[in-house]
Amino acid sequence: MAKTRWITEMGMGVDVHGNDYTKAAKRAVSDALRHSSLNFFAVTDKTKDDMHVEVRIAVAQPDQIDVAAIAAEVPYGTVTVNPVHGGLDVPAPSGDDGIVIANAAILVSFDD
Repeated sequence: MAKTRWITEMGMGVDVHGNDYTKAAKRAVSDALRHSSLNFFAVTDKTKDDMHVEVRIAVAQPDQIDVAAIAAEVPYGTVTVNPVHGGLDVPAPSGDDGIVIANAAILVSFDD
């Protein structure tokens, strides 16, 4: 069945110490979700459970993302998480720590 995208939200998250890609990604998803208020359910025949939610997470090392932990951040719908290359790593001058920046795009679609 074909789907139509209804919502696109973006967010950014940072782990300032520890180089934890999952922590930065969870913060990016939380940031995107906080920018959303979905009030259209009352005027459509859709429910929150009908949502297909794709979470795209961009970090420098996408294989370091805990996909299940990111999916758990989204409270509704059928969730898929797709880590991709992007974001930004900022190494500490000492080289023993760093900042990880993650970008998230949350794409919500419904079946036609």
